[in-house]
Amino acid sequence: MRAKDALKTADRSKNAFLAILAHELRNPLAPIRSAVQILNREGSLAPESQWALSAIERQLRQMARLIDDLVDVARITTNRLDLRTERVDLAAVLRAAVETSGTLVTAGGQELTVALPDEPICLDADPIRLAQAVSNLLNNAAKYTEPGGRIWLIAERHGGEAVITVRDTGVGMSPALLSSIFEMFTQGEQSRARTLGGLGIGLTMVKRLVEMHGGTVSADSGGQDMGSTFVVRLPIVESAAQQPHAEGSPKMGTSSLRVLIVDDNRDAADSLAMLLRITGNDIRTAYDGPEALQVASEFRPDAVLLDIGLPKMDGHEVAQQIRREPWGQRICLIAVTGWSDETDRAKSRAAGFDHHLVKPLDTAHLAQLLDAVERPARG
Repeated sequence: MRAKDALKTADRSKNAFLAILAHELRNPLAPIRSAVQILNREGSLAPESQWALSAIERQLRQMARLIDDLVDVARITTNRLDLRTERVDLAAVLRAAVETSGTLVTAGGQELTVALPDEPICLDADPIRLAQAVSNLLNNAAKYTEPGGRIWLIAERHGGEAVITVRDTGVGMSPALLSSIFEMFTQGEQSRARTLGGLGIGLTMVKRLVEMHGGTVSADSGGQDMGSTFVVRLPIVESAAQQPHAEGSPKMGTSSLRVLIVDDNRDAADSLAMLLRITGNDIRTAYDGPEALQVASEFRPDAVLLDIGLPKMDGHEVAQQIRREPWGQRICLIAVTGWSDETDRAKSRAAGFDHHLVKPLDTAHLAQLLDAVERPARG
């Protein structure tokens, strides 16, 4: 009994450590991403500088993905993966997955062929999580396929099922590896996997996410150097009623809002302030909770980008006090934090936040949120 209790305690400690580690690693990535966005707006960079900037951006995305993997380890082991389902078109989900994995495929020097169905295939699915599952399969194919090799992503309808196939001409899998390929921390050909990074949980995530959508995933290979094939089967919804999804990744545009940015990490606050000023907004910054309330009272912002882990007064308390003020009712409150769990999002909603964004910020998503903020008439 003591041994069982000790294991449970150790598991809870491990999950808490992973969550804290992910939070602390996200914080320094936030100003780096803002700085990259600022420099990307410069049109006269030398080729060497442009290459360096692109390299920073690629590695930043890789770091963010690894941090997400750390958090997902804890979610898998505690069965706390959540889905937010809606009616989606499979083709839109697959295009999002291809966009996510495109950088890795391009860097690997493979040729990617995508074949999508001509007719819409409707699913009840979480578009973000389903795209993550397919992206993980594409990432896996890119890791284990040599430069010059080929990768195929094929989607088709078989009766009442959507069938997604990811096939490659890569290193293949032995029968022994096939039997355990969906188990956590399993990796094939360690040298190549380690060169390209990863924690060995991508395929475990695929299996869990597909099964949560009521589907199945299987793997097959002819053996060493014979390539691999992964097949996902998902139930189709027989309905044409669906919400179209906007395609592409909008860049940070112009919005002409009053925005207050609050973060005790001055680099994070100042770099995001610079980026939003460039895009036409009136910006103020604050670096702790009491200062945030004072500036908000005087500035009367349209939106507040508010860190949670602030000194003197945390972001939840700041949000609650803003909401108590008559002028604080209309403000769009956006939590900007390294905490990403559903319990953290629930706390943000309870404190009065309208949105919960995880560092490093997806600036395209932020642009969409700010674009939707009501612009009051000012004399």
